[in-house]
Order: sequence, then C-alpha cells, then structure tokens
Amino acid sequence: MKKIIAFIMVGILVFLVSGCGRNGTENRGDSAAANESTAKQETAGIEETASVAASEPGADESGTETAVAGEGKALVVYFSWSGNTENVANAIAAQTGADVFEIVPEEAYIDDYNALLDIAKEEKESKARPAIAGSIEDIAQYDIVYVGFPNWWSDMPMILYTFFDSYELSGKTIAPFCTSGGSGLSNTVNSIKELEPDAVVLEGLHIGSSSASNPDNAVSEWLAENGIAAK
Repeated sequence: MKKIIAFIMVGILVFLVSGCGRNGTENRGDSAAANESTAKQETAGIEETASVAASEPGADESGTETAVAGEGKALVVYFSWSGNTENVANAIAAQTGADVFEIVPEEAYIDDYNALLDIAKEEKESKARPAIAGSIEDIAQYDIVYVGFPNWWSDMPMILYTFFDSYELSGKTIAPFCTSGGSGLSNTVNSIKELEPDAVVLEGLHIGSSSASNPDNAVSEWLAENGIAAK
C-alpha cells in the first residue's frame, strides 16, 4: 500500500513540475514577442521620421533647416529719351540674358531738348508721377532688376518714381545704371535705397553720353564688380 501511495505522489509531482515548465516557457515567449513588436514599432517610427525629414524642402540629412536656392531671373527696366540709356540697357540684356521692359510714357516727351529741360524741372518740383504705357505682367518672377535712366536735374526722371511706386521690389536686387553728360549718378542710388528699403541696391553704373554708343566694356566690368556672371 505504501508503495502504491508513493508511486501516486511521484506521478503527481512529475505532472506539476511539467506544467510549471510549460507555463514558464509560454510566458517567456509572450514577453519576447511583445519586446519584438515594440522594437519593430520604434524602428518604424525612426524610419518614418527620417523619411519625412528627408522629404521636407529645406532640410538636410540631419533635419537642419537650410536655404534652398532657386534659379534667379533678371529684368532690365529702362527709360530713355535720347537713346543713350537704351544702348546701355541692350548691352546689359545681351551680356546677362535678362528680359527687357522699356518705360514708355503715356504722353510722349517733347523732342526739343531745351523745352524738355523745363518740363523735367517742372515735374521734379511738383513731384509728378507721369503715367507709364504698358506694364510688367509678373515682376515677382525676377530676382534682379536692372533699372536705367538718364540723369535729369541731378535726379531720376519722375517717371522712374512712377515705376517704383507701381511695383513691389522687396527682397529683390536692384542694379541702377544711368547716362548723363557729366552729372554722374548724383544721389539717385540713395534715392532708390530710400524708395526700396527692403531691396538690395547695388553700386550703380554711370556711362557718359559720349561713351553710351559703345558701353560693352563698361557694362562687363560693372557686372564683374557686382559679382554678376555674364551668360
């Protein structure tokens, strides 16, 4: 009888030990599976974050914000009464590949030079804003704007003030150029800086009337001095 009881006890003990072993294995398996699932989720999150950072414009591999440089376009805007400023404008356009817009007054100026001086003086004293015929369709597409004019009474012709009043040039680069008999740029560059405080205004180019028929060398030197590459 004692042998039978002992045998039964041993069997029960073996059964209990075997059951505990299986439960322990299953618990460890569940824990490992849970850890693996968490690891996969964390890995997926890192990959997603990296993918988003790489796809965002202006972000480098470290996710740091960087400037994105666009391809700048250029426009030559000019007013010319005698043709001298037009010659310089065409030379700039030829060397840079810039588009061209001529400022043409709705009411043409008189051909007589002495009479023109009186008109120009009157416009300056009255701070006139002569109307411009035509318009620039999309000036926002241009990064640099070359602005040309003759020097009238140590200033820009007032129709240039009409131009600056009419267009938004903030954030752009403005490169002034001027022709005259001997007055140079006068204070026109500073005037443009006052009119366009949020633009970058480069050093201006002055070409004397006697040199305006062949301005290529002066233009190329001016462009180089301002770090503008010819096309």
